Formats: sequence, C-alpha cells, structure tokens
Amino acid sequence: MSLLENIHGPRDLDGLSSEQLVQLAQEIRDFLVSEVSRTGGHLGPNLGVIELTIAIHRVFESPRDSIVFDTGHQSYVHKLLTGRQDFAGLRQRGGLAGYPQRSESPHDIVESSHASSSLSWADGISRAYDMTGQHDRAVVAVVGDGALTGGMTWEALNNISDDNTRRLIIVVNDNGRSYAPTIGGMAKFLSNVRTRPMYTTLQKSSEKAFSRLGSPARAFYRGVRGGLHGFLSRFTDNEALYSNLDIKYIGPVDGHDVDAMQEALTQARDHNAPVIVHAITQKGKGYGPAVDDVADQFHAVGKIDPITGEPVTASEGDSWTGIFSDALVHQAERNDKIVGITAAMLRPTGLHRMAERFPKRVHDVGIAEQHAATSAAGLAFGGLHPVVALYATFVNRAFDQILMDVALHKAGVTFVLDRAGVTGPDGPSHHGIWDLAILQVVPHIRIAAPRDAVRLREELAEAVRVEDAPTVLRFPKGLVNPELPAIRRFDDGVEVLVESERNDVLIITVGPMAAMGVDVAERLQAQGIGATVIDPRWVVPVAQSVIELAREHRLVITIEDGIRVGGVGTRIRQDLRAAGVDTAVDELGVPDEFIDHASREQILSDAGLTAQQIARDVVDQVLGSRIPVARPLSNDGDEPSLGGDSDEEQHAVPGRTTKADGDAEQL
Repeated sequence: MSLLENIHGPRDLDGLSSEQLVQLAQEIRDFLVSEVSRTGGHLGPNLGVIELTIAIHRVFESPRDSIVFDTGHQSYVHKLLTGRQDFAGLRQRGGLAGYPQRSESPHDIVESSHASSSLSWADGISRAYDMTGQHDRAVVAVVGDGALTGGMTWEALNNISDDNTRRLIIVVNDNGRSYAPTIGGMAKFLSNVRTRPMYTTLQKSSEKAFSRLGSPARAFYRGVRGGLHGFLSRFTDNEALYSNLDIKYIGPVDGHDVDAMQEALTQARDHNAPVIVHAITQKGKGYGPAVDDVADQFHAVGKIDPITGEPVTASEGDSWTGIFSDALVHQAERNDKIVGITAAMLRPTGLHRMAERFPKRVHDVGIAEQHAATSAAGLAFGGLHPVVALYATFVNRAFDQILMDVALHKAGVTFVLDRAGVTGPDGPSHHGIWDLAILQVVPHIRIAAPRDAVRLREELAEAVRVEDAPTVLRFPKGLVNPELPAIRRFDDGVEVLVESERNDVLIITVGPMAAMGVDVAERLQAQGIGATVIDPRWVVPVAQSVIELAREHRLVITIEDGIRVGGVGTRIRQDLRAAGVDTAVDELGVPDEFIDHASREQILSDAGLTAQQIARDVVDQVLGSRIPVARPLSNDGDEPSLGGDSDEEQHAVPGRTTKADGDAEQL
C-alpha cells in the first residue's frame, strides 16, 4: 500500500515508524521524478530535501509553526506533505504553483522566492509571536546554502542574535550548490566542514565517547548517528562563527537521515532561543541522471524522459541566452577590457562560455545583486567595462546601486537582463516585467530591447562602447524570434519595419513584440487603415525620429511586455507632449498586478496583447470616428493631408536614413 496516498496533512506522519518514513521518502522521490518529468520544474533541489522536509513536519506543527523556504523552489515535498498531491498541472494555469503560494494553503508563508530573504521574514514573524505572547509558536527557516551568499541573510543574523528568547530555527540546507556550485568565502567555509577528516570519521569514535556519558548522552547520540557531530561542534569553526553571533549551532547533520534530523530539530525546538541546524544534503539525491549532471544537477528541467533524464523534445532553434553567450565571447575577444559578472547564475545567464574562454575575466559573486552592481562600478573606475548578467526580476534588488553607484558616477557598465518581460510558469516573483518602469527613471541610462538575434549582437556591441553611463540590454526567456529585417534605419538607430501609403497609425514595438506589431499592421491594412511599424532598438531615451514620426500620424500605439504604468509607452507620451506633439497615444502592456503562473501566451492574451485584439481595438477607434483615417492625396490635391500644409511636409522623412543592413551606429 502506498503511504504517500494516505498523507493528507502533516499530522498523518505522526504514526509512521522509522522504516515507514524511509519507505515514504522513496515514494516521494519516485513521485517527483515521475510527475516533474511530465511538466518540468525544479527537480534536483526537491530530491535533495525529502528527508529533511519530512523531519521538519514531524517535529513542528505547521501551520501553527511557520515554515519559510529560501528559496521556494525547494517546497515541492512540503506541498505533498500538506495535502497537495495533484502535480498534473504543476506551474500551469489552474495547477500548483512552483513556489509557495498563500492562496493554495495556510501552510505556505512566503511567496516571493527571491533568495536570502527568509531570515528577515523569520526574524519578523518570531518577534511578532514573542510580542503578542505566542511563545509556544516556532518559526523554521529552511535556507539553501547559496542563500547565505546574500548580504540580507547576514543583516538578519545580526538582528536575530540581539534577542535570544525566541523559538527561531534556521535549517541550513547545505548541498554545496545553488544553481551551480556555491561560491565565495561562506561556501569554502561550509565545504571545509563537509570534507574535513573529522566529519567523515567521527561516527566511529563518537559512539564510544557517548557510551561513557550515560543515558542522556546515549539518547542524544541516537540523533547524531549518520553524521550528527553537534557534540563536538564547540570545537569547530562553525561553532566559533555562530557563537560570536550568540546563536546555538547543531551539526553538521546527515540531511538524508530522518531520525538524525528529527533529533536535531527537536533539540533546536526545545532550546527556546535561535538555533542553526546545519544539514548536509545532496542535490538530486537518489536519481542518477540528476546526480550525474555536473552543470546544475537538474536544478530546473523541462519535460524529460524519467528513465534517462533526456529532454523529451529538443528545442528547435537558438535561445536568446545562447545568442547572447556567443556574442559576449565575440566582444570579449575584441576588447580585453570587457569583464563578466553574475549573481550565482553563471550558466542560466549564458556567462559560462565567457568563463570557459576567459576564466580570469568572469566573476560570480553569489546571490548578491547589490554587490554585483557596485562592484561593477568599481571595475569601471579601474578602467574595465563590466557586463553584469542577471535575470530581469532580480535587477529590482540592485536598483539603488545602479542609481547611486553606477549612474551617479557615470560608470560604463552594461546590464544584460535575461528572462525580461512575461516569463510564464514561474509566477509573480519571477516575471521580468518591472525593469523598464524601474530603470528608465535612472538619469542618462540607455535601454536596448533587441527584436531578434541580429539586433541582439548589434546592440550588445553598441552597449559595451558606452563608457559614461549605464546601458541595459533586455531579452525574454525561450527561443529567439526569427530574423525580422528592417526597411530602413534612421540616423538615431530607429528602424522601420512596415510602411504604408496612409499614415494612420504608428506602431512602436519594444524588442520581440516587433513581430506582433507587424501582424497588427497587416490586419489593419486589410481594413484599409495604414500603419507604420518601427523598432526603436534603444527604447530609452526616446529617439528624435520617433517623435517626428508620431507627429505625422493620427494615432500612436506602443506595445511592450512590461507593466504599462511607467513603461516605455508612458515615456514616449511624455516626450511627445514635451515636444508639442498632440498625437493620441495608446500604451499597451501588462497591468500593474502580480500575475500568477501561466503560459506566456495566456498571460499576454489576458492583457489584450494579441495581434487580433490590438487590431480590433484600433479599428474600433478609427472607424468609430475617434481617430480620422488619413487618405492619400489625389492627383488634384483635393483630399485632406495627414498633417502639415503641403505634400512635402506630409511625406517628409525625419532625418537621413541608411540601409537597414549597414553597420550599427554607435550610441
């Protein structure tokens, strides 16, 4: 009989024997491999926390005791043990979220899943329990060792240590990896604990030592068998580190031994003061393909064959990340001042290829985006040109440093934002929809959004030549769009993709939304409405040719997959008004809401960002007489012109144009 099927909540674990818990762990492991292989998701991290999570729910009483995961991608087992066993729609609309989500269960506390925040959450929650007299309620923070590379965890530890009367348990899930092997001083520190001879040989000597100390110590040893060496922790570097913070340290514990973990967690719970439990785990535990994956041990997978671990379907085409990765190596080969920086995402952002080619010119700073940005400013001061590769959602964390350390000091730093725009299945904390609205308020910043691979290479080359201000290059998740050639390019870099005899509607597209803009134009042409489609390439600042083209049209439509509040469309509207252009502007983008997990196509459709919906809305405006249709001049000149007093003014092209396939102009 399946044990997992009978687990409807954490208290269903209470009656299980040690042997049954081992069986349950294997059932969960088999379940995760089977289910996640069908949907995709974070497989490796969850295979590594099965026994650890079982032990937590055996010792603590969720939701009365609050459990916080850092990060939330390691919460699949937690979901299973709290009654959510339908994984058929994992990370799909209507199905389970890939991270904790309060609307799913009262057992879920923190949804954001931006690493290194859990200890601050735990500090606040435990203080609240203490201040309101709820002294019997515990708070457990499950912290991946990679999260300890973030400065926010150390800010939290500093404050946790100033009050040692709270039931706050910090479980360090130490597998030596975040996405890839964890880097930095803390990683080396923990690695020394895992690999020192004392750790590997202590089990034999500890049994004899405990046997001399009486029954209480022997009971304690039952918790340390399989790797718990807390009884000597006062002699270890770990104890020295955490004792200086006035935080009790227990460990290291074998995170795959449920009994050992239970004993350690029980002691931590009963200590009635902050405690750190150091658990050693293996990412991908029990699944050969994950363990053997040197790159990231199946941190996140698409649909795979559960037996071999191979992708079910090969990607048809190049990814945006892959194009950038090769383009950066090309630029680095031509310019030895270019250096790469990332925040624990060397491979996910494509920086690994430059690291392989120029290992001394790439720096992984750990989960520390703030440090990455300011360190980049320092590198620029020293005469280099840093390229900081991040996910768009995580650049939010470095805003102050980009504003005050990079921009204020006129530092030539290029930020490359992967997963920009609507990302889909990872949900609200991982959409990259805020970067355009946030970053364009930075004085003198320049933001590029390539529509295809050709433009990505061009705009990266332009960005790394700017030495007096921050530049940003943003692109989405997934496969790169097919090449979309331009008809011509203006001096300021703006490219025209579609022209019509009628200057009714000017469609301004941001990055890969260009293909949608072209589709909209074709639909409008079929309705007798003339449309011009342009790709500004550099969307901030607004180019002069954009303003002049807007002056010549009756309606301007901007299309972006960032939030429309404060987005590129808003910037264009403001610049048009400042230039005395009163052309109507419709800014299209996603709403300023936290958008749940769904496919990119579903989310864009909900926001009205489909060619059919946009074209229909424009037709309604134009044919509904809100916007007059511009008609071409007849031979006798009696037909009304689109703007201006003469035929020459009507059809004038702002600025000298160059061939679209010519060399990119330097900013």
